[in-house]
Amino acid sequence: MQCVMDAIPASAIRPGGVTPTQTEFLHSNLDSFPSLPFFRSKSTNIENSKSVPLCCNKDGMLMLRNKAPRWHEQLQCWCLNFNGRVTVASVKNFQLIASPENGMAREDHDDIILQFGKVGKDVFTMDFRYPISAFQAFAICLSSFDTKIACE
Repeated sequence: MQCVMDAIPASAIRPGGVTPTQTEFLHSNLDSFPSLPFFRSKSTNIENSKSVPLCCNKDGMLMLRNKAPRWHEQLQCWCLNFNGRVTVASVKNFQLIASPENGMAREDHDDIILQFGKVGKDVFTMDFRYPISAFQAFAICLSSFDTKIACE
């Protein structure tokens, strides 16, 4: 999964970085509010390959990507470390980190910004941190069901 966070600058994840925050609401009709994209999600399916490639971050937007799993010799499988927060193996489990295109140093960009995983039958856990909001994290997690629905 690749997520481009349109409303969050890549500089937000650097030390001392901030995101623009709306401090007041306009008193207006709800229909007059412009539609703002909070994020774009792209699965790794071939049919979606015509979307913006991973390397393009020309607007300085925060780009998130899947953390690569590591080979576990004892279990003989690819694993992600969820630190006990995820207990059931599933294709829907994922961790998102800042993409290297955001200009982060190697040791800094492995900080997990969002993780989602299965803990029981039809029960999942979601952990997220700054700079994404709960709403953005939840939307990204919901979109992962659409891209992996037939895998289990």
